[in-house]
Amino acid sequence: MTKPAGPLCNLDCSYCFYLEKTKLFPRNHLFRMSDAVLEAYVRSYIAAQPGEVASFAWQGGEPTLAGLPFFEKVVALQARHAGGKRIENAFQTNGTLLNDAWCTFFRKHSFLVGISIDGPQSLHDAYRVDRKGRPTYRDVIRGVELCKKHQVAFNTLTVINAKNVTKPLEVYRFLREIGSEFIQFIPLVERLPDAASDHLGLSLAHPPDLSAGAQFSSKVELTEWSVSPEALGEFYCKIFDRWVSRDVGRVFVQLFDNTLGKWVGAPGGVCVFSETCGRALALEHNGDLYACDHFVYPRYKLGNLMTSEMTDMVESTTMQAFGEAKRSTLPRQCRECEVRFCCNGDCPKHRFGRSSDGEYGISYLCAGLKRFFKHSAPAMREMADLYRQQRSPAEIMRKN
Repeated sequence: MTKPAGPLCNLDCSYCFYLEKTKLFPRNHLFRMSDAVLEAYVRSYIAAQPGEVASFAWQGGEPTLAGLPFFEKVVALQARHAGGKRIENAFQTNGTLLNDAWCTFFRKHSFLVGISIDGPQSLHDAYRVDRKGRPTYRDVIRGVELCKKHQVAFNTLTVINAKNVTKPLEVYRFLREIGSEFIQFIPLVERLPDAASDHLGLSLAHPPDLSAGAQFSSKVELTEWSVSPEALGEFYCKIFDRWVSRDVGRVFVQLFDNTLGKWVGAPGGVCVFSETCGRALALEHNGDLYACDHFVYPRYKLGNLMTSEMTDMVESTTMQAFGEAKRSTLPRQCRECEVRFCCNGDCPKHRFGRSSDGEYGISYLCAGLKRFFKHSAPAMREMADLYRQQRSPAEIMRKN
């Protein structure tokens, strides 16, 4: 995940965990990726890809703040350093700054655009506001319509928060109505600051430290916009029941596709449900490379592109230990869980809960995730059987 404008954004979403990362840089810092860093990144990233495809993911903050000329440089550098590889670009945006010029560029260069939208107007505007506290729904919808007008491939990213989690079918119906055929849900879980976070002047807590000998607080305070495990489980199950009866093969929900992949033994999948971490790194605008988008803190910095080779940082013992910790620190309750193969303990960022026998390191969302994986299991098993018979999993809808 590459952040050409760092944590800068034209919005001020109440729940955003990344805006405050500006505090990790000097005052009056210029949050803009230089030409030197950009070329070093493009060159080293393409060279590091083992296959025939190099897939770039541009995020923020808000990446449109880097400006269209910056991304014109991006595609020129990618062409220069491609070395015969096919180049892909994904661009995650809040959509409010899109215009005809941006969408013409996206269409010309086959960018996949992700639009962040949290549901119908009342739900979206609950937290997603601009710097003056004004609602942003209409501007986002205008961005969606521009993508359609220019035939730009787009998907949607919806943050599940304390407001929209109670309206699962309303959210799902809305996303379908605006033309989203590829849907990603991200549950929102943020804790109020602890001592380590206070030291850096941050408003949200660090991810939990799962390393051996770490000290854990028995007191966990969540932000008011975080979801509860129970509500999350209900949200997923309600949408799954609608999807599996009507939309298999027509609408692609990342969680459902990933879960079916687990049932058929497919490799890869969403990083939060992988057995180990280590391949979803975050590159800041100044060339600093971090272990993960949710771990952009000094202790998880791997180095800088201008002084170290990307492959050396990714394959370092520090990064290997970070990735392996997800598996090696699983509590016994997780290791023995019947749906572990689907979940693998969830994202380490969420693993600040205690198991039924008091062991630290279980996902705060465990109950909700487990409910979904168990609820969906009969249908997943049936679709997996269809897949193994070289038949379409969508045939399951004939029986519903």
